[in-house]
Amino acid sequence: MDAFTQEMKERLLEEKEALVKKLNSEEDNFRNEAMVSSGRGDSSDLASDEGAYRKMEALNAMDARKLKSIENALKRINEGRYGYCLQCGKKIPEGRLRAIPSSVLCIECKSENEKMLK
Repeated sequence: MDAFTQEMKERLLEEKEALVKKLNSEEDNFRNEAMVSSGRGDSSDLASDEGAYRKMEALNAMDARKLKSIENALKRINEGRYGYCLQCGKKIPEGRLRAIPSSVLCIECKSENEKMLK
């Protein structure tokens, strides 16, 4: 494994650890809040709580997707496939990987995909 890939692996592992801690902490907070708020308040309090829970669920879903992309990047490192575009097979520039270590597409393919979505 070259020095750059090792650097990215260490960074991905740090990001993974931080996300896991964050998700676990938020899950604990969510459980505690649910226990405290159950059975209290009027309908407006319950509606406010429901909105907060939905927002928390959405944020947790985003973090879970990010965690999955980090795990996939670590898997590609272990398989020797890290840093190559999954669409065209070209090497992804180091600058892009430094910005987004879990990138799976080169800039050109990412741009093409975004154009198709518009």
